[in-house]
Amino acid sequence: MKSDRLFILFFLCVGLLSHVSAQDDKRGLANANLLSGKKDSVVPVKKDTALIIATVKKDTVAKHIPRIATRRSALIPGWGQAYNKEYWKIPIVYGIIAIPTVLYFYNNSYYKKTKFAFEARFKEANKDSSDVPFIDDQLKNLSITSLQSYRNAFRRDRDYSILYFLLAWGLQVADATVFAHLKQFDVSDDLSMNITPTFNPYTRTPGLGLTLNLKNASHKQAITR
Repeated sequence: MKSDRLFILFFLCVGLLSHVSAQDDKRGLANANLLSGKKDSVVPVKKDTALIIATVKKDTVAKHIPRIATRRSALIPGWGQAYNKEYWKIPIVYGIIAIPTVLYFYNNSYYKKTKFAFEARFKEANKDSSDVPFIDDQLKNLSITSLQSYRNAFRRDRDYSILYFLLAWGLQVADATVFAHLKQFDVSDDLSMNITPTFNPYTRTPGLGLTLNLKNASHKQAITR
């Protein structure tokens, strides 16, 4: 009986030592993985470098918004053309707007002069010549009929110059808007046209198929997250 007890005690000691040795091996393996920086549960994903660069470049490039060009040109002439980077158009815009502006002030000035001269001559016909000395020197030799005709002509031209000014302003707004939209229009070498033979199974007649590619499919890159 004593020998059996010793035998059982011996096996218990051996089992305990084996368990302790196994635990020490597990701790050593875990420490080695931590020191080497390896993670068994994480698998590195290989990404396409060209796709990443293209995506970053696409996201960082500022978009050209036609609405901004329209608003800016409506507020200040030439500002929309500056937004479109068409600086050479700014002097043309101001030149077109300056013409009706100058005509307005010219016609308005002579309209006031001829109007005053006409009213002075009308008073003179009614025996009141108090305003005759204040008539402009260029208009003193004109008759009352001529003064009335000139007055109406200068007033008409003044009103037309206002209309021309508004048209010129709207024209430069339209120019900024249209060319802002054309900034995003694709005119690259990707535009292509292919003609291929076809066969209609219903009519059993041959034909030609026209394929027009407005944009290369390789430019449409998907962004994966």
